[in-house]
Amino acid sequence: MAGSNHGHTPAAWTGVIIAFIGFCAAGAFMVMDQPVGFWASMGVVLLGGVVGTIMRSMGMGQPKDAHPVHRTTGDSATAGAQG
Repeated sequence: MAGSNHGHTPAAWTGVIIAFIGFCAAGAFMVMDQPVGFWASMGVVLLGGVVGTIMRSMGMGQPKDAHPVHRTTGDSATAGAQG
């Protein structure tokens, strides 16, 4: 994944940061035995995914054509020439 620059975009960072904050808050509310706060924090986790998706659709994510086609173990130059 590092070779394809996976996840290094404003959309990815923003979505993950929002979801991480929601996750941390949900953990705190769970320890404090506050179910309403826990579920509200889980809503924040989901909001992170929504915000990341919206930002990607606005062009702040990695374009689809930037993903290189990765070879699998069975792929090779000679295998393509044979078949």
